[in-house]
Amino acid sequence: MNRFTLLQSLRNPVFARLYSAQTVSLLGDALTWVGLALLAFELAGKNSAVVLSGALTLRVTAFVLLSPLAGAIADRLDRKTIMVTTHLIRMLIVSLLPFVAEVWQIYLLVFALNIFNAFFTPTYQATIPLVTGQQDYPQAIALSAATYQLLGVLGPGIAGSIAALIGARQVFFLDGLTFFIAAILIFTLPGHLRVEANQDSSLSKGKTWQDIKQGTSRLFSDAPIRYALAMQLVAAIAGAAILVNTVGYVKGTLKLQSVEYGWVMAAFGIGATLSAMAIGVLNQRYQRTTFVLFGAILITLSLLPANYFGLMPLMFLWLLAGAGQTCVNLPTQTLIADRVPTNVQGRVYGAHFAWSHLWWTIAYPLAGWLGKYWSDRSFLYSSLVGLSLLGIVQIFLSPGREYIWHDHEHIHDEYHQHEHDDGVQERELHSHPHRHIIPHHHYHNPY
Repeated sequence: MNRFTLLQSLRNPVFARLYSAQTVSLLGDALTWVGLALLAFELAGKNSAVVLSGALTLRVTAFVLLSPLAGAIADRLDRKTIMVTTHLIRMLIVSLLPFVAEVWQIYLLVFALNIFNAFFTPTYQATIPLVTGQQDYPQAIALSAATYQLLGVLGPGIAGSIAALIGARQVFFLDGLTFFIAAILIFTLPGHLRVEANQDSSLSKGKTWQDIKQGTSRLFSDAPIRYALAMQLVAAIAGAAILVNTVGYVKGTLKLQSVEYGWVMAAFGIGATLSAMAIGVLNQRYQRTTFVLFGAILITLSLLPANYFGLMPLMFLWLLAGAGQTCVNLPTQTLIADRVPTNVQGRVYGAHFAWSHLWWTIAYPLAGWLGKYWSDRSFLYSSLVGLSLLGIVQIFLSPGREYIWHDHEHIHDEYHQHEHDDGVQERELHSHPHRHIIPHHHYHNPY
């Protein structure tokens, strides 16, 4: 267990380069949103929050509508081509942002930008298990998530400093450069990144629609994945309350300044980062769904007393909430890699990306409504809603035994049975992807 660390996955040179591309791309995303905030304020002044909320809604809408299609395509085309193409197109789009003169142009370009983000992200998520193998993908996913959370904390500060030096509009040109560098890193990966080199890559309308439906059906037909996805709704309700109502509580109720608000949100991001690192170390000791349940309880309970605390206790609560959010979201990605055959993981990751973002289209309006009419108890009521939903999910969707997909040499006997293609005898040594059932009380590495 002690050799199972986050950085172990970087020994794989293909993943190391893919991870480097993701890190550069995430820096570009930070530049994008800081630049957009400054651009919105320049164009809309005091109405800049309305512009940004509209842009955020368009972003989530693009993810919900297009991620299932992206996942289906990722199972049938070279994933390296998809990721390089989406980066280059995003480079061109952000390079148009310095020339924006109207608010509607921001909306148009942001929606276009996130169309291609919706194609990149599920493809990248599905590629991690493909390039790392069975032993290393859990910590590779954890490392990617930890980097995402860390840059979520540090990225805006770095981007803001750069914008102060070179100007708000010029920052988009540097943003475009980060996407170009990431595209080069992915382009130089060896070979192709396809699930099966000789599979049929036909993209007929009927088959593509079948693949999209299969991604969603696999999400909801698999008990542990369905359970984790439902718990992500619980986490989204709490997370949206934090993102929407923290600024009003810190600056309105506590009468503090923007810098204290930054400290509170940084605590949320740091908690998420530390949690991702911890999961990378501990993930073989506990079932994925154990982490998911723990995280949903942690983030929901963290909100319960928040309306009655000052700055320092609030920072501690948000640290716990950030940890809880990652404990829900990160194991859900790993569950898909565990439980879904490699050749269909792309469409399942795409469907998951869409459904998990759909939860936020429910959670954001709820948080805004509670913040508007019950600002003094918005966190309390969000926590109560989340706890009620958590209880319902735990009662009706709690999974039974878990299994994982993997590949190793074996024979079929009374201790090792599973379905397979014809022509393999029970006592004949062979190897192919199959699943091991894991007793609910014990999680282990089948290797």
